Amino acid sequence: MRELPPEALEHIAAYFQALSEPTRLQLINLLRGGERNVGELARACGCTTANASKHLALLAQQGMVARESRGTSVYYRIADATIDALCDLVCDTLARQFEQRAQDSALFGRAGAAGAPERPAPGAA
Repeated sequence: MRELPPEALEHIAAYFQALSEPTRLQLINLLRGGERNVGELARACGCTTANASKHLALLAQQGMVARESRGTSVYYRIADATIDALCDLVCDTLARQFEQRAQDSALFGRAGAAGAPERPAPGAA
């Protein structure tokens, strides 16, 4: 990041804060598959329509999703194409970290088992 004024950093922090809630991440992930209405999104997330609408409003405020009313339904779609790239980047990074931790854990598990003293068989003296 270049040197940014504090106001810009506040906007950036608010953008990332919008992504800090699991339900909002789930909504974004669902919308990556295409446009959906609020009812569909709420059912897919297992939350109420009011709760989904609240989260979607915050995502819309940050410019991540766009909202369109059609009759009595409100439809949402990804508005910022960089969301896909950002989600892929973060998810790929975390997947690599989890994979490395699993490999490290497996290595330490084998090393501990190999270095453990043998126990005598029951009844052996």
